[in-house]
Amino acid sequence: MTAATVTETAAAATVPSSRRPAATRRYPRWLRWTVRIASLAAALALWQWASAAGLHLFLRFDRLPGPLAVADAWGGHLGTAQYWLDVAQSLVRILTGFALAAVLGVAAGIAVARSRIAADVLQPLFEVARPIPAIALVPVAILLFATDEQGIVFITGTAAFFPVLVSTRHAVRALPAVWEDAVRTMGGGRLRVLGTVVLPGILPGVFGGLSVGMGVAWICVISAEMISGDFGIGYRTWQAYTIVDYPGVLVGMATIGVLGWLTSGAVELLGRRLTRWLPARGTGTGGRS
Repeated sequence: MTAATVTETAAAATVPSSRRPAATRRYPRWLRWTVRIASLAAALALWQWASAAGLHLFLRFDRLPGPLAVADAWGGHLGTAQYWLDVAQSLVRILTGFALAAVLGVAAGIAVARSRIAADVLQPLFEVARPIPAIALVPVAILLFATDEQGIVFITGTAAFFPVLVSTRHAVRALPAVWEDAVRTMGGGRLRVLGTVVLPGILPGVFGGLSVGMGVAWICVISAEMISGDFGIGYRTWQAYTIVDYPGVLVGMATIGVLGWLTSGAVELLGRRLTRWLPARGTGTGGRS
């Protein structure tokens, strides 16, 4: 470390925190969680007030159950085996479809980005199919697959496939060419380049696509369950609507939100664990703050 570097580091350390860029300030974890919980509590309190007051302006809260009614109904659902069976069924469908989409999406993205032949053969097919909403494939899934279960997994996987594919393709094309040149200069072949340059280098982009893909997959699996499912949170939510059980509908929506939050959080946590070598946000030095 040079004397100039030491001087710059010492000078940066003496800068008051109030004068540092906002991106480099660190707030206590307890304060961040307090703000998040307070934000959620404020939204629930506003909802409860609007429902209890029968607010009827642009939105009709006079017919919408409040958080207390939903919490009471949710407590009743938690004590039934049917609720947990539906949760397990939806999780199996989402995880199966998402795992297939992750593997196939990353493989296809790398192939399209690094092979002209693969790009010429596959890219037109992907670009034609990508704008089609996955939920519009329900009739196709009914015709292609023997069971509704296979069709729902197909729809879920298709929904998550394209965000992963696109993010992987862009991540591969954004890699600096000098990285690959360095490995090839030292005698590395295609597999060595793939294992030491491409796969580590595209991880941030891939996990961005995986996070988006998980959210899209939840939207489509719930929609598919509403249309052609026999079990699952989506099916049970639609069934509650047909019998005018509005608290049950909101319980289903809340369950979907919690499950989506947990699964997306798991993907993002895994991404942070696998990309620890990245520079810390706001440092720009290659080290972690």
